[in-house]
Amino acid sequence: MSGFDAKWLTLREPADQAARSPVLLDKAAAFFAARAAAEGPVAVLDVGCGTGSTYRALNPHLPARSLWRLLDHDPALLEEAARQIGTENIDFFTRDLGIVEALPDDGVSLVTASAFFDLASADFIDRFVARLAERRIALYAALNYDGKVTWARPHPLDQRVLADFNRHQLTDKGLGPALGPEAVPHLSAALLAHGYRVETAETPWRIGTAEADLHIAFLRGMVDPVLEVGTLPAEVIGEWLAFRLAYVRGERGGCAVGHLDLLALPPG
Repeated sequence: MSGFDAKWLTLREPADQAARSPVLLDKAAAFFAARAAAEGPVAVLDVGCGTGSTYRALNPHLPARSLWRLLDHDPALLEEAARQIGTENIDFFTRDLGIVEALPDDGVSLVTASAFFDLASADFIDRFVARLAERRIALYAALNYDGKVTWARPHPLDQRVLADFNRHQLTDKGLGPALGPEAVPHLSAALLAHGYRVETAETPWRIGTAEADLHIAFLRGMVDPVLEVGTLPAEVIGEWLAFRLAYVRGERGGCAVGHLDLLALPPG
């Protein structure tokens, strides 16, 4: 699976935390607390955990000493997660995320994943949802990219660059041909078909001058995918990037990057 380095995850985390829907986060926590009260010790499984951003967002809302399982394919990220959040009441798993059958979900009441399902294929999502439904596990899936980016200071090429970037989002990231911006609609439909109650919320990044470093990294991260798609000449993309970088720290230098949160609770 395509990986993300710890520096990028650290850079984006404040924007992620600010963007998360507090309503869906609280509802996810309430569901977990009710299950724990009714059934005794149950666990949260965080898939594609990175350095533990979802843990830091959700755990303060859960009952004390809640059990967590953090799963990622990258052992270096898991080591960093352990360093940042400790190991008390947490188990760490290094596994291929594409093997749904290997999910360590025994005794799990809630699965979480952040910035994950937009990297996945329709087939993977269908298999993942079937696994959750079989075990009546809830899903809290935050910060899925929805394909919408707007800049406060427009440029004539913004929509062409964004269209090529979104086209690249549909390429295989390690979990089959990715759904990119269509991930949440597909995920919602699959969950509804299994009788889940599904809620979504728009949770865009709001990037201003205080988040200039994130904005710069995001812009630079768009360039290689757009070049790979190849509908725009490299010099044109370079001119667009130069324009964008010139205004990042100035007046009207901000942008919004669209994301969607999803909460799905099992029937019954």
